[in-house]
Amino acid sequence: MFSPEPMVRVSAMVLKRDERALLYGLGRAGVVHLARTESDLPDAEPPPLDESPALATCEELTERVETLIRVLRIPEVPPVGEPVAMTLDQVDLRLTRIERTSDEIARRGAQLEQQWSRVTMLLDQLAAYEDLDLPLEQLAKFAFLHFSIGTLPDQNFEALRRTTDENVVLLPLELRGDRRPIVAVTSRKGRFALDTMLREAGFQHERPPTKEGTDIKELADESRAEQRRLAIELETVQEQQHEFARSVAGELAKLRQEVREEYTVLQAQQNFARTSTAVLIAGWVPAEHAESLQQQLKQVTGERCVIRIEQPDDVPSEQIPVLMRQPPWLRPFSALVSGYGLPGYRDVQPTLMVAITFMLMFGVMFGDVGHGALLAIGGLSAMLLLRDEKKRDYGVLVMMAGLSSIFFGFIYGSYFGLPALHRYAIWHEPLDDPVTLMMAAIGIGVLIVSSGIVMNIVNMFRRGDIVGGLLDKFGVVGIIFYWGSLLFIVRYSMLDAMGLAGLVLVVAITLPLLAMTVKDPLQYALSVLAGRKPHSDNLLVAFVESWIEAFEAVLSYLANTISFVRLAAYAMAHAAILMATFAIAEAVGDTPGIGLVLYVIIAVIGNLIALILEGVVVAVQVLRLEYYEFFGKFFAGDGLPFRPFSFFDKKG
Repeated sequence: MFSPEPMVRVSAMVLKRDERALLYGLGRAGVVHLARTESDLPDAEPPPLDESPALATCEELTERVETLIRVLRIPEVPPVGEPVAMTLDQVDLRLTRIERTSDEIARRGAQLEQQWSRVTMLLDQLAAYEDLDLPLEQLAKFAFLHFSIGTLPDQNFEALRRTTDENVVLLPLELRGDRRPIVAVTSRKGRFALDTMLREAGFQHERPPTKEGTDIKELADESRAEQRRLAIELETVQEQQHEFARSVAGELAKLRQEVREEYTVLQAQQNFARTSTAVLIAGWVPAEHAESLQQQLKQVTGERCVIRIEQPDDVPSEQIPVLMRQPPWLRPFSALVSGYGLPGYRDVQPTLMVAITFMLMFGVMFGDVGHGALLAIGGLSAMLLLRDEKKRDYGVLVMMAGLSSIFFGFIYGSYFGLPALHRYAIWHEPLDDPVTLMMAAIGIGVLIVSSGIVMNIVNMFRRGDIVGGLLDKFGVVGIIFYWGSLLFIVRYSMLDAMGLAGLVLVVAITLPLLAMTVKDPLQYALSVLAGRKPHSDNLLVAFVESWIEAFEAVLSYLANTISFVRLAAYAMAHAAILMATFAIAEAVGDTPGIGLVLYVIIAVIGNLIALILEGVVVAVQVLRLEYYEFFGKFFAGDGLPFRPFSFFDKKG
């Protein structure tokens, strides 16, 4: 709970012929974080092995598989249960066969859809003229009459009717959208005048579809029959496509899995040192899996391998992957930690402390039994009803924040802010004694800041940085300075009366500050003596950096401690919102007839504002205090995440 999972380094020298079999076994086991290896053997091949062409082939095959899944509308490809054994050439042949069949079905469907669209468009054109009992194909042959067929804006039709003379006949047809189809008839002599009037009315000529020997009604009937036939054929093709998709879904899953495995193996092979006959494979594995992994490697290679398991005692922390495992109730707080970064392998894992301080600070700032109960119920509902694990974890976080709010709500005597219930407070309302509340908030801040310093000391000692653990601004001398300053400020009168004020000033404040100023010069000297490259350019720069760091320590301790006053400030703001809400509610509550209704409405709105707006603001402030005031003392967040070599994602 306080440290990442213990890791060991596993190295295996295997024959080249066993390399791929071993990697496939590791990929299915999914417990090894592979590491780059280097060899100083005289016959070692120059790294890295270039698998770019094969990787490009894998990417192209993956794209083809995904395209087929998308085209065939396969909602979810079933998982692969058994290991797949195919070469990339075999994958290509199988994909080609599936693509050929898919293309044939798609081509047939496209042809039918094109024909169906043409018939549908024809029916749309015929719809307006279907009831018109005229031989349309013969209209142009009339010697004394002129026919104009087309559409115009519907709002222009009446104006056109009024402007035409008695030699013009207008036949309005069924409205099509905002345009009115019409047939205009006049004499041959009057056709030019008619065309002018029609043009001014926004008329557009149309040539209705015709078929020799068939009138419009017969043509429409034939088109509907053709449309029904095409619809049936389209449905048949769609059923064929669905059936084909169902039949190849499993095969596509196997092909995708094979390509994924091959791609993963090819990428891994580029990281290993090799000779003409052997390959050195190495990685990190949780200590609990080391023995079973060793047996698996021997089984896969027929014991044709040399395996070495090493403890990471001399390996820098930044090279060791970090795997954090938490109980379900701590997982959401682990996500808060991961949002900032990962602890180093040898660092104290702060998740439990984050959980405690998060709930404590949230409750102090958002203490109300009613609001906390709503949060707890909402979080519990998310835990029970949601399927996504991450969302359920957020439900746990909200529920625990709600429980903390309920606890502090009892202390404050706040039940949805109802004034009548304040007398049941274990302590009293935040606004009744703001000074004591602010002192308590600073006290909480002192404990949290001190915890961060202690964690930093432990982390530095674990990393072997003894000088830093003792002399860093957040080291042993740092916490002595911090508590010495607090003691000197808070208890000066008592110390002065006892004659200890000067001693505390020298021993607990001045000497720790001076000790901070020698940290960088001492580390510079030790690095030079050990033959390592020092962090500073020269000794003078190291002295200047140490003095600046000591000055910064004084400011940061002061600012970080005072920053926790916001706990009291937001607690009072929460109480003030509720107090103002009920002051307004009581003011309107005396309104004759509707006073009670207005009282309830104002009370509900005020509580919603406090619950939603204040709740979000408080959560943000808690995270700020965690990340800046607490994590800033010890947490670098530069840990290497444990990413096991695996052919499957989390769900797989």
